[in-house]
Amino acid sequence: MTHPEHGGAARPDAHDDGRYGEDVFPPGQAGEDDRIDLGALAYDETTLARLTHLGAGPGWRCLDIGAGTGTVARGLLHRAGVRSVLAVDRDVRFLAARPTPGLTALEADVTDPAFDPGRFDLVHARFVLMHLPGHEELIGRLSGLLTPGGVLVLGDAIDLTTATAPPNPYTRVMGAMWQGLRDTIGTDISWVPRYPALLRRAGLASVGAEIHVPPLLPGSPVSRFWAETWDRARDAILATGQVDGAAIDEAKAYLDSDDCAALSAGMITAWGRRAGGRDRAPR
Repeated sequence: MTHPEHGGAARPDAHDDGRYGEDVFPPGQAGEDDRIDLGALAYDETTLARLTHLGAGPGWRCLDIGAGTGTVARGLLHRAGVRSVLAVDRDVRFLAARPTPGLTALEADVTDPAFDPGRFDLVHARFVLMHLPGHEELIGRLSGLLTPGGVLVLGDAIDLTTATAPPNPYTRVMGAMWQGLRDTIGTDISWVPRYPALLRRAGLASVGAEIHVPPLLPGSPVSRFWAETWDRARDAILATGQVDGAAIDEAKAYLDSDDCAALSAGMITAWGRRAGGRDRAPR
């Protein structure tokens, strides 16, 4: 969100015109699919439990936005038994590498006003909108892709390394990471707690939300995910001037030690249902 003006001070409401997957976390970088899968190991159980509880199951046509390596899409097919999943990403190389019956990969940009792939019983996006501008308008457009009675489920990060959190190597680097991503690609999680209100404003009913915080334990998927994320975002983190390379290395060692006593970023999952259609009570 901040970047130096030409010859001036930082402006708090501006960021460089970078994009996720281009300026940071490019899919062509070796090991990026493994990093994404570590995040999936940390969060998929919670996501799939919520989707199935909301009714996702046989007969449902689903849209998974920012599908990454396709773990949620395949989980919907194999575990929930949905009819089909359209998995959308701006780069579908990881989806194409793991073809699955019932899963169709679509290379598209959800921010394109012309994006209109059809109508679905479930529209899901996780860790996507936090990286995009115009989130309120986008939520409205995604709700318009629902069939009557369909459900929109959105997940994003909530930062728990606040000013009141005990300072440690992890919290220092996490704070610099969020600032660096904001400066570089516009990542903004400050609005994420407003998800329930934004879903209601989009005209959806039966709105709910929950937060999952996976434990930071040595060698755990989420701890390895953050270490890999810091490595790939190192330039953006260092550019903030808040930490140096030694601090990043110290934080990685801290995550892998028994001394680690910190809260990972939480994932909020929020949902709302479009009115009409047949009864689709949660299972």
